[in-house]
Amino acid sequence: MKYLQLFFFLLVFQSGFSQTDIFDIARKGTVEEVKIAMEQNSEIINSCNEQGYSPLVLASYRGNLAVALFLIKNVKDINGNSPMGTPLMAAVVKGNKEIVLALLEKNANPNLTDANGTTALIYAVQFKNADVIKLLLSHKADKSKIDNKGKTAFEYAVFSNDDEIINLLK
Repeated sequence: MKYLQLFFFLLVFQSGFSQTDIFDIARKGTVEEVKIAMEQNSEIINSCNEQGYSPLVLASYRGNLAVALFLIKNVKDINGNSPMGTPLMAAVVKGNKEIVLALLEKNANPNLTDANGTTALIYAVQFKNADVIKLLLSHKADKSKIDNKGKTAFEYAVFSNDDEIINLLK
């Protein structure tokens, strides 16, 4: 029975990864698994799932640091915008400074907006993450960008009553 299970595992493993697998790998897998998937299809890391999310958006949102860092170095479009935003926005929402910094150092655009006109800076303010706000500002995040509600990051900061964040955005 063990040999049958091993044979089945090897058969499935060698048949290659489907696109669905790359999205699961992005969420909770390893860099080695990404590399194996890329052996089957080198462009798989640049694909999007049915909801429009790329592996990089998912790895950034889930905080899968090793996979996110690998994807940051290897994807074609570091800014790949999904219906709910960019990989940078996903990392900002989750407060993952290391992924935010890696994306910014690879020239992720901090001024892109999602469907609601929200920027990474506005998200950082809404989630009261002063460290991420500092990173975004040091990489030329535009404080004057207005979302679909007509508000800037500063206006959200004032609403938060957080003096440190308010002072960062003055």
